[in-house]
Amino acid sequence: MTHPAVRLAAAFAIGLVFGTGILLAGMANPAKVLNFFDLAAIPGGGWDPSLAVVMAAALTVTAIGYRLVLSRPRPLLSGGFTLPSRHGIDARLVGGAAIFGIGWGITGFCPGGVVPALGLGRIEPFLFCLAVAAGMIATRRFVHARAMLARATARPAA
Repeated sequence: MTHPAVRLAAAFAIGLVFGTGILLAGMANPAKVLNFFDLAAIPGGGWDPSLAVVMAAALTVTAIGYRLVLSRPRPLLSGGFTLPSRHGIDARLVGGAAIFGIGWGITGFCPGGVVPALGLGRIEPFLFCLAVAAGMIATRRFVHARAMLARATARPAA
């Protein structure tokens, strides 16, 4: 097993490259992102397609990376791959994607792009992170309460 400091250094380097790419592409600027989502601006020429270019480049790099990495017997810095076991589309996936998209469309921030924006000294990225954290906490509590209710109602009658 790889030493934790090596894994931390690798994670830091990967995050630094990702954050630099986000900043250089302008994706930490919510106005630039929102200009992509403003489809009404297409006829007037105010629509900004650069987010689509960034996404296409990211998908290309990811597809190539997955093919290369998954052809190895194991990752370089871990004992094995940890891949999702669920493959179906369910209400949680669709609901989460919808909430993600709505939040991104309203704020111009996505969780990956907001992290480099935290270093720009503006309050909006911090508020976004607080809202994401509050949403995660609320979701956990809701799921836990629903599971407790399901267990309570599933008890056989004595």
